[in-house]
Parts: sequence; C-alpha cells; structure tokens
Amino acid sequence: MDRAALADFLRRRREALQPEDVGLPTGARRRTRGLRREEVASLAVMSTDYYTRLEQQRGPQPSEQMLASLARALRLTGDERTYLYRIAGHNAPVPLSASPHVAPALLRVLDRLEDTPALVLSDLGETLVQNRMAAALLGDASGHTGLARSAVYRWFTDPAERLRYPEEDRDRQSRAQVANLRAAHGLRGPTSRAGTLVRTLQKESEEFAELWERHEVAQRFEDHKTLIHPELGPIELDCQALFTEDQSQTLLVLTAPPRTEGYEKLQLLAVLGLDRFTEADH
Repeated sequence: MDRAALADFLRRRREALQPEDVGLPTGARRRTRGLRREEVASLAVMSTDYYTRLEQQRGPQPSEQMLASLARALRLTGDERTYLYRIAGHNAPVPLSASPHVAPALLRVLDRLEDTPALVLSDLGETLVQNRMAAALLGDASGHTGLARSAVYRWFTDPAERLRYPEEDRDRQSRAQVANLRAAHGLRGPTSRAGTLVRTLQKESEEFAELWERHEVAQRFEDHKTLIHPELGPIELDCQALFTEDQSQTLLVLTAPPRTEGYEKLQLLAVLGLDRFTEADH
C-alpha cells in the first residue's frame, strides 16, 4: 500500500469535484476547493474521521468494499478506479462490465434526479445505486447479498418479491426477467456470473426453467407498469431505461404524467420518504 500516493490521489480527486457534480447544493460560502472531506465521507457511507485519516496517510488499508465506495463517491473512471485499487495494495478490479462500479455518466444523471425514483441496475438486475425516492418506492436494496442481489433471482425464489406487481401482470414480468437475463447471458457467456445465475435458477425454479427454454431475448428500453406500494397502493408509472455503451448497466427512471393519480402518489412519497415504509418493505 502506497499511503502517500493514496492520500494525494484522494485529495486531488476530491478537490476536482464541485458539489453540483455529485448532486449536492452549492451553498453561498465555500472556502474549500471542491468537495469537503465530510461530503466525500457521506457519499462513500463512511465516517469523516476514517476518510480524513486516509488523506493524512494515517489510515488502515482500505478494504475492497471501501475502495468501491470511494470510487463511486469520487466519480472515478474505470482507469482511475483501477489505479485507486493498486495504490491501496489490492489487485486491479475486474472489468467494468462485470463489476459493481457504477458508470460515471449514469451517476451524473442520477445525481440530478431528486423528485422521481431512479436507480442504476447491472445487467443481472442488481441494484448498484438508488436515490431516496427509489428506496422509498421499491425498498432499500443495499441489504441483499450473494445471488439475492439480483432481482431476477429474487423474483423466482422469493414469493414476497412479486407482491409489488398486480397478479395479472406477474406472468409478463416473469418473461421479461428471463428475457433480460438471456441477453446478459449472451453477452457474458456461460462461465460468467450470468451463467451461474442461470444454472442455479434452473435447479431452484421450474417456472424459470420452462421460460428459459423459450429462448426469448429482450432489453426493455421503455415500459408502462403498475407497482403496488405497501401503503400507497397501486401506482401507475412509466419506466425509461438509459443503457451504457456496453449494455452492462442501466439507469432506470420511473415517472408519472402530471395531474395523474400516479404523479400525486409520487409527490406524497417524496414528502413521507423511506422511514414510514421500512417495516413494510421486507
């Protein structure tokens, strides 16, 4: 671990960012160039003291999980992220298409979406990052681990996952989940994590195994759906997807037309936030 290089790199990347680059208010007076240390720490979900010690060459070696959080908070490119891992004494991460590192371009868009649910998904249906509105609508996805990080896996193994959709729409959603996974499987190959997910689901779900044999392939760019919130009830939403160039990640934005019931329910959700619904989500 090169403590001096790590400290200097973190400081320079922090100073190169402006609050508006990460979705923070600018404020009237800012003596600090770029972001403050406490702002980076908050974005990376770590203590300010821990982050400060890294910049002062006094901290312990960061774990790979900590480095991933820092890379996301500092909006690092793939090359910058690789460099961060190396100077911190870890092996370079796997390529972006197979990693949880969120594409900076998608993060920049997500940072500016505060009044409507938005989240970034991997091609395996893993929630990589979500805004406050998405957590309030869909539940906090950060607690899932292993294969359960994939919404596809949860859809076919956890009956509670289907409660967010009207019963009459669940068959269509099943087909869509499988079609999306097949597209990812085609890009990644049978020896990838997509292949592992497919083989596991073929053993655990007869429904999945039957749908997989249909060989349907699709990546949905837009959709109209009804989601059932545990307290607000059905909410009709339009879903728009923005893909990275390599199709490995998707920014999903959920909106409702103004002056509709769905729009009013989203406004209510924005006021009430996540706290009211945490118990009902999982």
